[in-house]
Amino acid sequence: MDIEIRPARHAEFAGLGEITAQAYLQDGLLDFGEHDEYLGELRDVAKRAAAAEVLVAVERQRVLGGVTFVPSGGPMADIAGPSEAEIRMLAVAREARGRGVGEALVRACLDRARAVEGCTGIVLSTQRTMRSAHRIYERLGFTRTPERDWNPLPDLDDITLLTYQLTL
Repeated sequence: MDIEIRPARHAEFAGLGEITAQAYLQDGLLDFGEHDEYLGELRDVAKRAAAAEVLVAVERQRVLGGVTFVPSGGPMADIAGPSEAEIRMLAVAREARGRGVGEALVRACLDRARAVEGCTGIVLSTQRTMRSAHRIYERLGFTRTPERDWNPLPDLDDITLLTYQLTL
Protein backbone atom coordinates (compact mmCIF):
# COMPACT_ATOMS: atom_id res chain seq x y z
CA MET A 1 0.00 0.00 0.00
CA ASP A 2 1.59 3.24 -1.18
CA ILE A 3 -0.82 5.74 0.36
CA GLU A 4 0.25 9.22 1.38
CA ILE A 5 -1.54 11.05 4.22
CA ARG A 6 -1.22 14.82 3.97
CA PRO A 7 -3.18 18.05 4.34
CA ALA A 8 -5.89 18.44 1.69
CA ARG A 9 -5.20 20.88 -1.11
CA HIS A 10 -7.81 23.40 -2.19
CA ALA A 11 -8.14 21.69 -5.59
CA GLU A 12 -9.11 18.47 -3.75
CA PHE A 13 -11.87 19.96 -1.60
CA ALA A 14 -14.77 19.29 -3.98
CA GLY A 15 -13.69 15.70 -4.60
CA LEU A 16 -13.20 14.99 -0.91
CA GLY A 17 -16.55 16.60 -0.13
CA GLU A 18 -18.24 14.27 -2.59
CA ILE A 19 -16.40 11.20 -1.24
CA THR A 20 -17.55 12.14 2.26
CA ALA A 21 -21.14 12.82 1.21
CA GLN A 22 -21.35 9.59 -0.81
CA ALA A 23 -19.87 7.53 2.02
CA TYR A 24 -22.59 8.76 4.39
CA LEU A 25 -25.33 8.41 1.78
CA GLN A 26 -24.33 4.94 0.52
CA ASP A 27 -23.96 3.62 4.06
CA GLY A 28 -27.41 4.89 5.01
CA LEU A 29 -26.06 7.22 7.70
CA LEU A 30 -28.24 10.22 6.90
CA ASP A 31 -31.77 9.96 8.24
CA PHE A 32 -33.17 12.17 5.51
CA GLY A 33 -31.03 10.85 2.63
CA GLU A 34 -30.42 13.35 -0.17
CA HIS A 35 -32.55 15.89 1.74
CA ASP A 36 -30.53 15.71 4.96
CA GLU A 37 -29.19 19.13 6.01
CA TYR A 38 -25.93 17.52 7.17
CA LEU A 39 -25.10 16.62 3.58
CA GLY A 40 -24.13 20.25 2.95
CA GLU A 41 -21.73 20.15 5.91
CA LEU A 42 -20.17 16.93 4.62
CA ARG A 43 -19.55 18.50 1.21
CA ASP A 44 -18.19 21.81 2.59
CA VAL A 45 -14.52 20.91 2.95
CA ALA A 46 -13.47 24.56 2.56
CA LYS A 47 -15.43 25.46 5.69
CA ARG A 48 -13.78 22.63 7.64
CA ALA A 49 -10.33 23.52 6.35
CA ALA A 50 -10.78 27.12 7.53
CA ALA A 51 -11.43 25.97 11.11
CA ALA A 52 -9.46 22.70 11.45
CA GLU A 53 -7.00 20.49 9.61
CA VAL A 54 -8.41 18.36 6.81
CA LEU A 55 -6.25 15.39 5.89
CA VAL A 56 -6.49 13.24 2.78
CA ALA A 57 -5.27 9.78 1.87
CA VAL A 58 -3.85 9.89 -1.65
CA GLU A 59 -2.62 7.15 -3.96
CA ARG A 60 -1.12 8.09 -7.35
CA GLN A 61 -2.68 11.59 -7.20
CA ARG A 62 -6.14 10.12 -6.42
CA VAL A 63 -7.91 11.05 -3.17
CA LEU A 64 -9.16 7.88 -1.46
CA GLY A 65 -10.61 9.45 1.67
CA GLY A 66 -10.20 12.07 4.31
CA VAL A 67 -10.72 13.14 7.89
CA THR A 68 -11.01 16.39 9.83
CA PHE A 69 -8.61 16.80 12.76
CA VAL A 70 -9.70 19.37 15.35
CA PRO A 71 -6.86 20.29 17.73
CA SER A 72 -7.62 20.96 21.40
CA GLY A 73 -11.23 22.10 21.43
CA GLY A 74 -11.12 24.10 18.21
CA PRO A 75 -14.26 25.63 16.66
CA MET A 76 -15.14 22.41 14.80
CA ALA A 77 -15.21 20.39 18.03
CA ASP A 78 -18.46 18.70 18.99
CA ILE A 79 -17.41 17.01 22.24
CA ALA A 80 -13.71 17.77 22.83
CA GLY A 81 -12.71 19.60 25.97
CA PRO A 82 -9.88 22.18 26.15
CA SER A 83 -7.12 19.56 26.39
CA GLU A 84 -8.58 17.13 23.85
CA ALA A 85 -8.35 16.87 20.08
CA GLU A 86 -11.24 15.51 18.05
CA ILE A 87 -11.65 13.42 14.91
CA ARG A 88 -14.55 14.32 12.62
CA MET A 89 -16.01 13.20 9.31
CA LEU A 90 -13.76 10.21 8.58
CA ALA A 91 -14.71 8.85 5.15
CA VAL A 92 -13.17 6.47 2.64
CA ALA A 93 -14.35 5.99 -0.95
CA ARG A 94 -16.19 2.70 -1.32
CA GLU A 95 -13.66 1.34 -3.85
CA ALA A 96 -10.76 2.02 -1.45
CA ARG A 97 -12.25 0.37 1.64
CA GLY A 98 -10.59 -2.61 3.26
CA ARG A 99 -7.10 -1.39 2.34
CA GLY A 100 -6.17 0.34 5.60
CA VAL A 101 -7.00 3.86 4.41
CA GLY A 102 -9.30 4.66 7.34
CA GLU A 103 -6.80 3.35 9.87
CA ALA A 104 -3.98 5.36 8.26
CA LEU A 105 -6.08 8.53 8.52
CA VAL A 106 -6.88 7.87 12.20
CA ARG A 107 -3.20 7.17 12.94
CA ALA A 108 -2.29 10.51 11.32
CA CYS A 109 -4.76 12.23 13.65
CA LEU A 110 -3.19 10.47 16.64
CA ASP A 111 0.26 11.68 15.57
CA ARG A 112 -1.03 15.23 15.24
CA ALA A 113 -2.76 15.10 18.64
CA ARG A 114 0.47 13.92 20.27
CA ALA A 115 2.25 16.92 18.72
CA VAL A 116 -0.22 19.45 20.17
CA GLU A 117 1.21 20.90 23.37
CA GLY A 118 -1.03 20.16 26.35
CA CYS A 119 -3.23 17.72 24.45
CA THR A 120 -4.02 14.79 26.76
CA GLY A 121 -6.51 12.84 24.65
CA ILE A 122 -8.42 12.48 21.45
CA VAL A 123 -12.18 11.92 21.15
CA LEU A 124 -14.71 11.19 18.44
CA SER A 125 -18.40 10.56 17.83
CA THR A 126 -19.73 7.77 15.67
CA GLN A 127 -23.03 6.23 14.68
CA ARG A 128 -24.07 2.82 15.97
CA THR A 129 -24.00 1.30 12.49
CA MET A 130 -20.41 2.37 11.71
CA ARG A 131 -19.06 -0.98 12.86
CA SER A 132 -16.01 -0.99 10.57
CA ALA A 133 -14.94 2.33 12.03
CA HIS A 134 -15.54 1.05 15.58
CA ARG A 135 -13.14 -1.84 14.88
CA ILE A 136 -10.46 0.62 13.73
CA TYR A 137 -10.88 2.76 16.83
CA GLU A 138 -10.77 -0.20 19.20
CA ARG A 139 -7.75 -1.73 17.43
CA LEU A 140 -5.90 1.58 17.93
CA GLY A 141 -6.70 1.70 21.66
CA PHE A 142 -9.80 3.90 21.81
CA THR A 143 -12.36 2.98 24.45
CA ARG A 144 -16.09 3.66 24.55
CA THR A 145 -17.23 6.55 26.72
CA PRO A 146 -21.01 6.04 26.99
CA GLU A 147 -21.29 8.86 29.53
CA ARG A 148 -20.41 11.27 26.69
CA ASP A 149 -22.86 9.88 24.11
CA TRP A 150 -25.01 12.68 22.73
CA ASN A 151 -27.75 13.58 20.30
CA PRO A 152 -27.00 16.25 17.67
CA LEU A 153 -30.74 16.62 16.93
CA PRO A 154 -32.51 16.59 20.31
CA ASP A 155 -35.92 16.80 18.59
CA LEU A 156 -35.33 13.31 17.16
CA ASP A 157 -35.02 10.59 19.79
CA ASP A 158 -33.17 7.97 17.78
CA ILE A 159 -29.99 9.81 16.73
CA THR A 160 -27.70 9.19 19.68
CA LEU A 161 -24.03 9.25 18.70
CA LEU A 162 -21.60 6.92 20.44
CA THR A 163 -18.33 8.35 21.69
CA TYR A 164 -14.81 7.01 21.96
CA GLN A 165 -11.71 8.38 23.66
CA LEU A 166 -8.02 7.63 23.66
CA THR A 167 -5.78 9.01 26.38
CA LEU A 168 -2.40 10.13 25.04
